[in-house]
Amino acid sequence: MFKKYVMKTKIQVFLLLFYIVFCSAQQKKQYKINTIAFYNLENLFDTIDNPLKKDEHSPILQLKSNKTEAYFKKIDNMAKVISEIGKNKTGQSPAIVGVCEIENSSVLDDLLKSKYLKNKHYNYVHKESRDWRGIDVALLYNETAFSILDYKTYELKAWNNKGYRVRTRDQLLVSGYLDEELIHIIVNHWPSQRGGASKTQYLRDESARLNLKIIEDLYFEYTSPKIISLGDYNDNPDSQSFAVLGVKSNKDILKIGNLYNPFSKMFKRGFATLGFRDNINLFDQIILSDNLIASNKNYKTYKFYQANIFNPSYLTSKKGRYKGYPFRSWSNNTFTGGYSDHYPVYVYLIKEK
Repeated sequence: MFKKYVMKTKIQVFLLLFYIVFCSAQQKKQYKINTIAFYNLENLFDTIDNPLKKDEHSPILQLKSNKTEAYFKKIDNMAKVISEIGKNKTGQSPAIVGVCEIENSSVLDDLLKSKYLKNKHYNYVHKESRDWRGIDVALLYNETAFSILDYKTYELKAWNNKGYRVRTRDQLLVSGYLDEELIHIIVNHWPSQRGGASKTQYLRDESARLNLKIIEDLYFEYTSPKIISLGDYNDNPDSQSFAVLGVKSNKDILKIGNLYNPFSKMFKRGFATLGFRDNINLFDQIILSDNLIASNKNYKTYKFYQANIFNPSYLTSKKGRYKGYPFRSWSNNTFTGGYSDHYPVYVYLIKEK
């Protein structure tokens, strides 16, 4: 009788433990998710002519009237877009946003004071570069999500075929903690194809070599660093410059030190972020180091989840010469009331709570 009782008790305990394990397995894992984005702000200049720059050629200074009105409308437009990137999945604005084509820190101050961003705890990292147009890159970040450890700019040293120094944007490296995980962000705006893609290719190849040098230095200084290189590269994912950088389009073959570009497959499927010279291009991209790619769905630390182009209908021109293209701000020395000639891009990073 006692043996039967013991056996019955063991069976009950076993069934109870099985039920607990089964229920635990059935519970959905909870994840924390953050958006990392990049946006070309299309000539975000102020209304003041700086005699030390060639900003007199900027679209806003070409306006004959209503410069101030156009400026603050442009500011609000940019802020609205930034505030919405990735929000449908996270419920909040991006943790980190790389931007380019900004004139100075003054326009960044106005951007963060706009009604769309003023209560979102954003700050920024910016340093003036020697770009001939007077435009720079910068990093916006939510101080409640990301804390700065250090930052540094890298100047591209290149010359044209006439022996003149090419003045272009610096590459900005920002290192900081995303929820106590150290992540390194490189913000890029590589030299344009002005003058012809083939004639200027050497400049983007040199930019790729500079980017690679920054990444190699990070691998030398840190053990298994998590690196995100993002920006307007003025090249498509299949361009020569990305071969120089050593970027892979297949995350299943990544090795230690490799870089993965989730936008390569999107480009092959016909997705784009801008129209340039009547061609569809995907110049805006976000590239990730191998250790941001999850293996066996291990999300104990932040890993790449998904890449997207942010292109709601209001960001696309509905008529005219640029119908179907991003709804740009400037055209024929007028302010259109639009946004940018580029769509923003973004990735989600996730980890288990």
